Amino acid sequence: MKQLIIVLAGICTLILLIPTLLVLPFHGGPGAIKTEKHAQQHEEKKKVTLKESPVSIPVYRTADRKVEDIPLEEYVIGVVASEMPADFDIEALKAQALAARTYIVRQMVSEQAVQSPKGSLVDDTQMFQVYKNKEELRRLWKKDYDWKIKKVTEAVASTQGKILTYEHKPIDASFFSTSNGYTENAGAYWTSDIPYLQSVKSSWDTKSPKFLNHKTFTVAEFEQKLGVKLPGSNSIGEITERTPGKRVATAVINGKKLEGRDIREKLGLKSADFDWKRDGNQITVTTRGFGHGVGMSQYGAHYMAKDGKKAEDIVKYYYKGTAVSNADEFLNKYMAKK
Repeated sequence: MKQLIIVLAGICTLILLIPTLLVLPFHGGPGAIKTEKHAQQHEEKKKVTLKESPVSIPVYRTADRKVEDIPLEEYVIGVVASEMPADFDIEALKAQALAARTYIVRQMVSEQAVQSPKGSLVDDTQMFQVYKNKEELRRLWKKDYDWKIKKVTEAVASTQGKILTYEHKPIDASFFSTSNGYTENAGAYWTSDIPYLQSVKSSWDTKSPKFLNHKTFTVAEFEQKLGVKLPGSNSIGEITERTPGKRVATAVINGKKLEGRDIREKLGLKSADFDWKRDGNQITVTTRGFGHGVGMSQYGAHYMAKDGKKAEDIVKYYYKGTAVSNADEFLNKYMAKK
């Protein structure tokens, strides 16, 4: 009887120990330590750090009226943070970083670069690229500064040293806020065509909060701004031609032919894709999209990223036939000129 009790006790003990023995390798011991260490190493590999750039950009700071030398990648951080909302998808921010770095590298090596104030390569305004330093961004973002600057820095670090090229030259990486559903041919907005800046469909942009806009003028304001005289009826004029990007190319108002771009600029419209309606003494102009429409749509990039597209997919979609290349060759050429 005593032996039977001992045997039963042993069986019970073994039954209680089996689950512990099975679970142990997953929750402790050398196996668990190894697994946790591997996971930690994997996370460390995923982290991208920004390397210090030996190249500095002389930027004319308009507020201080002086030239400031800014390390290249710090400059790109300040541009991305200023030109694209930091709460956009990280892949869109990476695409913006590629565009911003390409723009400045092209400015470094181009013989036909836009002229900036003496002693500088660019200024910090929309004439080139908007740039704000970290102190300015901290004042702008306030309590959101830490997470926003971390996210933008990650996007820039992930693309460090990379630019967009076409036929082995840095491209004109033009970008804008929101399309009307299509980007625009460069030749329809500027004086010459550019092979990688051609109209593409960008249907994601309809989700943008900046897609639609309405602006109202009195008849007198409308006439004065455009230098026209409207007919006495309730009509305005006729849109006679549209561009490949579905924007207004030409319109005729009371016999006077006007370019769509001129109408947009003189009336201060968000886009050159517009139509108009007259109601007595009021004219309402409705626009679709925000910006000139040439190159990469920023909201399009954001929603493409939301659909799972990577930064390289985005830039190659908007800049047709381009490649992601190393900037070193061009940076070395710039440094050799100095």
